[in-house]
Amino acid sequence: MDKVFKALADATRRQLLDLLFQKNGQSLGELCDHLEMTRQSVTKHLLILEEAELIVVEWQGRNKLHYLNAAPIADIYDRWIGKYERQRIDALRTLKRKLEEDNDGR
Repeated sequence: MDKVFKALADATRRQLLDLLFQKNGQSLGELCDHLEMTRQSVTKHLLILEEAELIVVEWQGRNKLHYLNAAPIADIYDRWIGKYERQRIDALRTLKRKLEEDNDGR
């Protein structure tokens, strides 16, 4: 899970994941079209995403296509986010807002 957090910590890698979410199965060239950096830099980011298993690579002839693998993100959700029930979070937000309004009125 550490590799996943490390991979997600970088804005460029999150952008690459967003691009693959929008259109899965893109080549390096297609992904580079959306970024202002060298192919070499994009390749390094893709390798980190691949090591974290956030993307999978499939060769189709001479073309290397990159696909989003959302399973590690789902694991993070299950482990770190999902355990906090939505109702409790909403109730705490409402309480916080109410307390802030009461403090502002003093």
